[in-house]
Amino acid sequence: METVAIFLGFILILSIFLGFELIAKVPSTLHTPLMSGSNAISGITLVGAIISAGTGEGNWVSVLLGTLAVAFATINVVGGYFVTDRMLGMFHKKETGGKQ
Repeated sequence: METVAIFLGFILILSIFLGFELIAKVPSTLHTPLMSGSNAISGITLVGAIISAGTGEGNWVSVLLGTLAVAFATINVVGGYFVTDRMLGMFHKKETGGKQ
């Protein structure tokens, strides 16, 4: 059991490092398409969290963790869409009222 915990901790630390390195190298022009893709992944996570929260079968820890997963996944999806909308708004032409 202890070996599995060490292995999972190693995977967690490695994924944090890899995620930071990948995100640090993304140019700003690619941010919006990548954010849209991550919103789709978060939507899948939200569906999985809803299923997890709904199949607690009397285990309150499972229901609690599923509910927290639903809340955090929802915040992630909604926040991602707000950021994507704001980024896309930066590419709209401004109305100049006939002036150049």
